[in-house]
Amino acid sequence: MIAGGLFGLGISLHTLMFLCLLWVGLNAFSLGYGYAQIRELMTRALTRAMPAIYIFILIGMVIASFMHSGTIATLIYYGLSWLNPSIFLAVGLLLCALMSVATGTSWGTVGTLGVVLMGVGATMNIPLPLIAGMVVCGATFGDKMSPISDTTNLAAMSAGTDLYRHIYSMLFTTLPTFILTFLIFLGIGFSYGEQHINLADVSAIQAALAGHFSLAPVITLLPLLVLAVMSIKKVPAEVTMSCSIVLAVLIAIFYQDSSTISVLNALWQNSPQNTGIASLDALLGRGGISSMSWTLLLALMAIALGGILHGAGFLTALLAGIIKRVQRTASLVATTIVSGFLGNVAMGEAYISIILNCQLFKPKYQQQQLDPAVLSRSVEEGSTMTTGLIPWTTAGAFYTATLGVEVLDFAPYAFFNYLNAVIAVAMAALGIGLLKPKRLAGA
Repeated sequence: MIAGGLFGLGISLHTLMFLCLLWVGLNAFSLGYGYAQIRELMTRALTRAMPAIYIFILIGMVIASFMHSGTIATLIYYGLSWLNPSIFLAVGLLLCALMSVATGTSWGTVGTLGVVLMGVGATMNIPLPLIAGMVVCGATFGDKMSPISDTTNLAAMSAGTDLYRHIYSMLFTTLPTFILTFLIFLGIGFSYGEQHINLADVSAIQAALAGHFSLAPVITLLPLLVLAVMSIKKVPAEVTMSCSIVLAVLIAIFYQDSSTISVLNALWQNSPQNTGIASLDALLGRGGISSMSWTLLLALMAIALGGILHGAGFLTALLAGIIKRVQRTASLVATTIVSGFLGNVAMGEAYISIILNCQLFKPKYQQQQLDPAVLSRSVEEGSTMTTGLIPWTTAGAFYTATLGVEVLDFAPYAFFNYLNAVIAVAMAALGIGLLKPKRLAGA
């Protein structure tokens, strides 16, 4: 219903989720479940997800406040100063990764910094597919690892694990992959060391930012520092985000001299800025609670659907034959990753693929006494990492339209996105990074 309705008929995803809820509810009713029982299955699933729903609301405010405080502007301004032809690809990867971690969005990173890097790299005669692959790698890193990324929170919520536990689990496979990717781009970049850089585009971006913001890093980066330090100290995510929001708002009002009313209103719905560069204005206008409504509402409906599918035994029946044959942990991780990729292929969206695959594989991970964070990590490695490598997904279409390079052209250079799955399966085979549930680990 989802794949056919979305691609064949062009029906909105939320409407399709509602129709799926009706269909699954009718099937549960035919098996003897009453209306009250079906509603309880949905309610229980949503209740388990409430902590992550709070975080979803806060994510939008974090992004908007960071935009107005000049935090994101500072990262872009000083980051662009690091560019050098021989290390362009490696530094570009780091810049995209840093920006995507700070903003929690791969799309925003690709649509702004990615566009700038494409233009700068073209002046050095570096192949555009290679640059696009580097941009997508860096942007995907933050989309996967940032505590304010919607897919990161969605995976943790759907698998039933703590957000920081999920990020900690991903470090085992993601960090080695990113280092390997950095070294690959560093090696490739040396062959372009004799090229000359055209600073016009870079200067234009920097001038626009400097004219719109005060950019003293010691002040503007404080909200990001607070977010990082409190996250490392494992302060609850809601408290961490709230503190960084308050600090960013104060900086926006008293340091950036922004209107108090406009800054506070931006926490609900941000609006484009006026730097004179359209793509930059769009990025600086991201964020606000309302910006999370599409993902949040979709997540609520998909979680309710998963509650019925799981509670009424549909998922067990669907996967019984396949999962029964999966005995080794490495095979389970590989199957989860492949399932995430196929979910993207079928539905064109990572969001539903993340939610449904967490529901599908959760019992098997419990059976093998693996921490839910291993499940959420594996699902992200199959869903989040591959969505931009499929031409007909929303991410793939956006990257193509924004960067001007076809998915199949830049995909071979998106080393990080597909090497992550290889390293994840290899580590699982070697028994590395296979976290056990805390109650079992301490037993």
